Amino acid sequence: MNEYAIYHRPESEYAYALDNRTLRIVLRVAENERLQAVELLYNNKYDFTERRNTVEMKLCASDGVFAYYGVNVTLADVRFAYIFKIKEKGKTYYYSENGLTESYDFALAYYDFFQFPFINPSDTVKRIPWTASAVFYQIFVDRFCRGNFTKDDGYITQKWEEIPTAKSYCGGDLKGITQKLDYLADTGINALYLTPVFTANSNHKYNISSYEIVDSSFGSLGDLCDLLDEAHARGMRVILDAVFNHCDCTHKYFADVMQKGRESEYYDWFMIDGDSPDLEKGNYAHFADCKYMPKWNTNNSAVRQYLIGIAVSYLNTGFDGLRLDVADEVSHTMWRELREAVKAIKPDALILGEVWHENTHYLRGDEFDGVMNYRVQKAFIDYFACGKITAKEAANKLNRVLMQNFEQVNAMMLNFLDNHDTPRFLRFCGGDKDRLLAALCALVLFPGMPCIFYGTELPLDGGGDPDCRRTFDWTFSSQDEEYFSRYKQILALKKEACAQNGNTEIGAKNGLLIIVRESACERLTAVFNTETARSFACAGELLYGQNYDGKTLGSNGVFVFKEKK
Repeated sequence: MNEYAIYHRPESEYAYALDNRTLRIVLRVAENERLQAVELLYNNKYDFTERRNTVEMKLCASDGVFAYYGVNVTLADVRFAYIFKIKEKGKTYYYSENGLTESYDFALAYYDFFQFPFINPSDTVKRIPWTASAVFYQIFVDRFCRGNFTKDDGYITQKWEEIPTAKSYCGGDLKGITQKLDYLADTGINALYLTPVFTANSNHKYNISSYEIVDSSFGSLGDLCDLLDEAHARGMRVILDAVFNHCDCTHKYFADVMQKGRESEYYDWFMIDGDSPDLEKGNYAHFADCKYMPKWNTNNSAVRQYLIGIAVSYLNTGFDGLRLDVADEVSHTMWRELREAVKAIKPDALILGEVWHENTHYLRGDEFDGVMNYRVQKAFIDYFACGKITAKEAANKLNRVLMQNFEQVNAMMLNFLDNHDTPRFLRFCGGDKDRLLAALCALVLFPGMPCIFYGTELPLDGGGDPDCRRTFDWTFSSQDEEYFSRYKQILALKKEACAQNGNTEIGAKNGLLIIVRESACERLTAVFNTETARSFACAGELLYGQNYDGKTLGSNGVFVFKEKK
């Protein structure tokens, strides 16, 4: 065996509690190993030396380099000890804290067995129940819909149908969103993600000057409360983009430091190199290269208390969760304290972080529930949109993503094809709507919460920021009716029980990407083809078909079928 590839670590993504009595145990080995069997030997850690239970582990995923064997174990006694027994080419190996060995001394096992000493319920990651069926819709407020035509619109700098610039204002507002809630619900949306709505001198509102006052171009606090009430009346959840990494240079606390320098009581609330901030030099920490967005010093407890108080006020207003902007540049201490405060007042509030890269350290139950899943987006771009990778390579990428986090966390990731920071997926597809629909189908069936960027149902085109932030065409003159019908069929797949809670298996066969979601009584199978036509027969009730005639799956084709077990 390749002992350099074999790996396991307790209290990690390889051993974690699914609930107060159930552990998920995973062993990693080299993908090219041809193992006859992998068994888990386990018991109460105080009785392990005398007697042990045995359960076979199943191959659950492979990622092109490693293969993963997993098993769920329900315990009567949660003081858990275990080792692995591996059979390969007629030989037996044991794997423990002592590494890979050909024999094992059970009499002295208490020195080197693996252990999960105790399942403490407060340490167990809880899946938020409403996230199972969530289908999100991200709205860039200025560009979605204008509902108030009596407001002062002197700030608007372009006509609705024009291509936006980085600094143009189009007039979208909160009343506009409220007026379109029935439309969104009819398409299959049951959760909204709003970009920031509080006072800022920009169209995007990520440079907040007042966290307490709704931006007048969007409406009032009353308009916001009306939107939340109307959404909740329709069973919709609403989360808000919360910007706690930085603010605008006009924020009252930074303005005080600008005026008083070191004498300001807020001097240490920012990270300043010198006696006072200089807007031209930018001698202070700030977001990206934007000197007008000074960075909060979240190492300061007073800053944390202030920002967490803002977060709590958002939830008290009626929001169902927060998407935390630039989350990976904020102190972990801030996020841990924010989580405690948020969950204390609303346990089912969703906390999502914007983390583009490695994210597992945020997802252990003490910071975020999930993150924006850029790794899934990139895999979908490479496979569905650009054809840069094969079906097997796509399966490997997606499996690698799933194996890096707890099952509960995978179920609460925000998965998307595009958003306000990236080109539209349609642009990556070169305008090919079939590719977009195929990717959308995979998005809905992949574990986690699908998030649709406003206008995808038209579909709306656009390159990078600001072109991806075009206005919604409410005349529907650009809408493709057949495409729109398929779009709604795909979103409806999330209502299937398997798509919400089923186990996941991702693989490739004959050049086809296959995603399986499976429960105790039924199985949902989705088959994707980005290459030339392939033969593949449907084995159950057809739920969705695209470029499929019942026997042959064409290029950029998809079919999804359900079968009883």
